[in-house]
Amino acid sequence: MSDAEGSGSDFDSLTSFFFYVFFVHPATAWFLKPGRFPKRLALTYAIGFLALLASVKTGMEWRDRGPNHYVKLGIDRNSNPLAVKRAYKRMSLELHPDKNPSPDAADQFHDLKSAYDVLMDMELRQIYNKYGAEGIRTNKKYSEYTMLMEVGIFYATWAMLAYVLTLGRKGNGAARQWIFTAQIMMVIAEISLLSTEMPLPNWFMPSNTEGEAIWLMHALFPAFMNGCRAIGAHIYVDLEAQTRQLLLALQEQNKDVLLVLRDVQIGIQSLEAGGGVRQSAGVLNATGVPSSARAAVPQLTPTGKVKELQERLMVSNTKVSGAVADLQEKSTGKSNWGFYLMIAGYIAMNYIFN
Repeated sequence: MSDAEGSGSDFDSLTSFFFYVFFVHPATAWFLKPGRFPKRLALTYAIGFLALLASVKTGMEWRDRGPNHYVKLGIDRNSNPLAVKRAYKRMSLELHPDKNPSPDAADQFHDLKSAYDVLMDMELRQIYNKYGAEGIRTNKKYSEYTMLMEVGIFYATWAMLAYVLTLGRKGNGAARQWIFTAQIMMVIAEISLLSTEMPLPNWFMPSNTEGEAIWLMHALFPAFMNGCRAIGAHIYVDLEAQTRQLLLALQEQNKDVLLVLRDVQIGIQSLEAGGGVRQSAGVLNATGVPSSARAAVPQLTPTGKVKELQERLMVSNTKVSGAVADLQEKSTGKSNWGFYLMIAGYIAMNYIFN
């Protein structure tokens, strides 16, 4: 791969990353917004949207890669040299510049000859299957250390990005577990594809290589990661938010009760001032309590009981208000510094390791 092609690949990688983070995730969140659709229907819409978008985007990128050597010759990856030679003779008759009216007939014939030369050499074919045309150009050899380093850097970078993207967000604990589980499975699959001579069965993608299977996993992973983020937040039950709502409802109820008690207290005070409540002293005299001792007995008047109840509700209301304030402070005290740090880290790692 030339420097220009390498720069283009880096730019495409960055473009894909920002596309999923700044467009796909907000669009998916729009489907999953509470109250917009029924919960199950919203989940169906979101998954369908992600699957459709990932399929279209990956399909267009796959088309831009162009056909591989096996497709050019019309054979599968397990074809022996004799089958390769027969396919080349058949295709060369069709694509030879003397018979091909296409304006780029010479280039097509040259590509056909290059594919034939690679697939006839079993050593070059193995390199091509694992690393593609870039591996042929650089004469890349299999090295366990190099392979583990490249795989480790790729998945460590994405694991860090997934962790930061799911940091401090409701419901993303489950999403992070899904993403990391998928990454572990992808690591195992990629190491198997790169370290085994013929890891793919004959019936699975017969005209494609191990390197293309790895590319497909890498291309679909950002869509999977953003889908996990959106769906994890959607199905998450926020106990803290429910507690906050209950406390707010209790606070409003206490306020209403206090208002009613205030009206009752005003009414009782009006009755007492008009002489409507004068029985407490008579009750005390009927019990035989001396008049000199009446001052030591608590006056259990209706006004006193209402006032006592009002004081207790005010104390309860103060506690509820404090609990609500603490929950609101926790929910609003989170910043987006991790998100911006993630973007800067991705750009830095992209240019350092590529």
